[in-house]
Amino acid sequence: MTMKAIRYHAYGPPDVIELQDVGRPEAGDGDVLVRVRAACVNPGDLHLLRGSPYILRAVSGLTRPKSPMLGNDFAGEVEAVGKGVTRFRPGDEVYGCHAGAFAEYVTVPEGGPIARKPADLTFEQAAAVPTSALTALQALRDKARVKAGQKVLVNGASGGIGTFAVQLARSYGAEVTGVCGSGNAELVRSLGAGHVIDYAKEDFTRGRYDVILDNVGNRSVADCRRALTPGGTLIPNSGSGGRWVGPMGRIIRLKAMERFVGQRFPNFVTRENADDLATLAALLEDGTLRPVIDRVHPLSEVPEAMAYAERRHAKGKVVIII
Repeated sequence: MTMKAIRYHAYGPPDVIELQDVGRPEAGDGDVLVRVRAACVNPGDLHLLRGSPYILRAVSGLTRPKSPMLGNDFAGEVEAVGKGVTRFRPGDEVYGCHAGAFAEYVTVPEGGPIARKPADLTFEQAAAVPTSALTALQALRDKARVKAGQKVLVNGASGGIGTFAVQLARSYGAEVTGVCGSGNAELVRSLGAGHVIDYAKEDFTRGRYDVILDNVGNRSVADCRRALTPGGTLIPNSGSGGRWVGPMGRIIRLKAMERFVGQRFPNFVTRENADDLATLAALLEDGTLRPVIDRVHPLSEVPEAMAYAERRHAKGKVVIII
């Protein structure tokens, strides 16, 4: 049996992407076969597509991608389950993370990052959640340990991670400031930001914050430190650094500096796991969180969707319907 899936066999711009007929996966022992109804574009997909920064190629392939698959976030229906699976059964609506989500089907281990889809969300809305919301959750809850009354700034507040971070920080009782373009100010306010800074008109580093989640990386380390309280926390979640190491250089400098100052600069890799997906599902079901979708493309338009996301002006997420 075959299925439609997105594949790429060389690093490059979105036009190297192809829609192909490939073999359909099967549910092995302990696996869940999901019929994908929607998927979502993430920055990680863009890095894999470009093979950039080059340090990534040590894992993804030096001269060409080892894996031709793209896409990581999905929402869909359980088509079949393998031997020993007890958490899911055919017909269950689920969402989660797994490589190759830009396809009609994907298999996920039962114990992997897969959970029941929030009941009130469409497949498109659910697909917009996993990676970005997990990143925001783990950054603010686990690394920054945000508390009520703290001042939290989210740089890049209208993007995929930022829209969830604003809502989460507000739910923790923080006073939230969002940095975005003027055209996105009302959106960011509607998500719970008490203050909105237009990056083109105002310098956010003139303020003082207990926590800064930096999804953009467009200000120097010194600037960001100046905007932190003496015991504040800066979470570097993006940033330029050249083709070779990307934001790693910035992260390494911050970690080296951390031992000599009272401020904290935790770095982390998002942990894709079922428990946190279930936590997010509960927050989505009770209205604490809502996904923001900029636009939706069919599977055949993944190159256009990736090109749009690469320009980094999306409000929330870019979703792919299967």
